[in-house]
Amino acid sequence: MGAELRGRHALVTGGGRGIGRAIAALLTAAGARVSIIGRDEATLAEAKASGDVWATASADITDETATRNAIARLGDKAPFDVVVANAGWAETASFARSDNALFRRMLDVNFMGVVTSFHAALPSMKDRGYGRLIAIASTAGLRGYPGVSAYSAAKHAVIGLVRSLALEYATTGITANAICPGYTDTDLIRGGAEAIAAKRGISLEEAKSGFAQDNPMKRLIMPDEVAETVLWLCSPGAASVSGQAIAINGGEF
Repeated sequence: MGAELRGRHALVTGGGRGIGRAIAALLTAAGARVSIIGRDEATLAEAKASGDVWATASADITDETATRNAIARLGDKAPFDVVVANAGWAETASFARSDNALFRRMLDVNFMGVVTSFHAALPSMKDRGYGRLIAIASTAGLRGYPGVSAYSAAKHAVIGLVRSLALEYATTGITANAICPGYTDTDLIRGGAEAIAAKRGISLEEAKSGFAQDNPMKRLIMPDEVAETVLWLCSPGAASVSGQAIAINGGEF
């Protein structure tokens, strides 16, 4: 590793921690110049100081203007070859308790954030005849789960988007794909597990194990597993892979 993506410029949204940070670090190790967008200035600064990323910009992915401006600033350094739309989060509530505002929040961060990121980078990709559009979706984009109807709907929308883009840009050298991890060992899952542990009076590890029960392998997905899939989609061997929703879930269907 170290030369596969030499000369390529990659953007990772939500790249300061968790899955996004793992993706940024691996693409950097593969020779890419990696720029990340995130909300927390301290996290962005730490990522840059570590050497995992080349450049950073602060923006809330739900703010279209701020996100477009951040992408434009980073793109001025070099046009983007790869965009990994990773930023997102989930709110849990039954459908009966999920008002329209909750649905809009989930769509704004998990779907419209992808739309904004892809829109901003596509013109230069098309001009140069090369691009890799990769959305980090979820197994919730492939099936339903109780208590997360708004999140699941947003992730299903992401998969519909990449399938449409794959056809629209099929002759341009640009591919569009989604990666759909199951529960992944990140700060988000840790936070959820801590809340469950406190509520039920159980250990953190017991609470975390509950998230792994849907995975036939009975374990959480690791961020590096998602990052490796991103790297493969950027490789010459994946040039004909487009419009796919790649599940990383231990066989959960």
